[in-house]
Amino acid sequence: MTSDELKALVKKLNAQATQAKMDLHDLSEELPIGWERIPEQAQKTFDAYAKLAEARARLAAAG
Repeated sequence: MTSDELKALVKKLNAQATQAKMDLHDLSEELPIGWERIPEQAQKTFDAYAKLAEARARLAAAG
């Protein structure tokens, strides 16, 4: 993957992670309604940030 492709990937993953974070925040604002969705949304948020961290590390290694 080229540096430009990695930058684009990081940008895309950052947007996805930010959206997941906001969805988790919105869910917390609605509590106790929807409390059953906490584990699912938390996992989505965790996975999004894990992918973002990996992509950032790849970008940093690419120079």
